[in-house]
Amino acid sequence: MHGDLWSGNFMSDENGQPMLIDPAVYVGCNEADIAMTELFGGFDSRFYMAYFEAMGTVPGYEERRDLYNLYHLTNHLNLFGSAYLSAVVRTIERYS
Repeated sequence: MHGDLWSGNFMSDENGQPMLIDPAVYVGCNEADIAMTELFGGFDSRFYMAYFEAMGTVPGYEERRDLYNLYHLTNHLNLFGSAYLSAVVRTIERYS
């Protein structure tokens, strides 16, 4: 997994080919990377179509997405402050 997959870590090279930068590589469920892409703005719909065509889907992802993102929200709460508190609380309440 990339581990920090959001639009700020995507760029194109001099030939217009896509590149991912600044990985926080680990082994885990691929849905965690996809969830993070949706947390901070997302990618073009072509990205998701190609991704799910290659990786397939498991029913219920939409129900798991916010739980995958709870780590990133609490991390941002810790690093950047209270702007993330309401999202953390909402997510915890949803799953508790």
